[in-house]
Amino acid sequence: MKEHQTSIFDQALSLLSHREHSKKELATKLKTRGHEEEEISATIERLEEMNYLNDERFAEIFVRSRLSKPLGASRIQQELIQKGINSELAKTTLSEANADWFELAKQLKERRFGEEISTDFKEKAKQSRYLQYRGFDFEQIKYAVSSQD
Repeated sequence: MKEHQTSIFDQALSLLSHREHSKKELATKLKTRGHEEEEISATIERLEEMNYLNDERFAEIFVRSRLSKPLGASRIQQELIQKGINSELAKTTLSEANADWFELAKQLKERRFGEEISTDFKEKAKQSRYLQYRGFDFEQIKYAVSSQD
């Protein structure tokens, strides 16, 4: 039993050495490797006590990585929740990110469609759908597709 416990702990450490994981992500990966729920829970608890596994730190790093894409707040929040981060922590982390969502939407629009402001309704609709899919809200999209510097 002790030999198996060491191997699950080592596997978990190996996964965490590559990048941060949420508790849910790590548990899922360990489960697919054939480990039992009890040993997974014990390992996760041990890693949290050692601060090797921390959902808050994961959320902060994840948000920063998504801002560089860039993605909007609603898309990032949705992805965090899928990764097992509770919605309160997701909202808090997003608000602490101090992102200028309007400028991010505009940068993404310019990167994808160019700096020119389109007057064509179909083209604006296409740009708007793209930004909406990327998680930006109506006001941010409106700013991105119609603002001139």
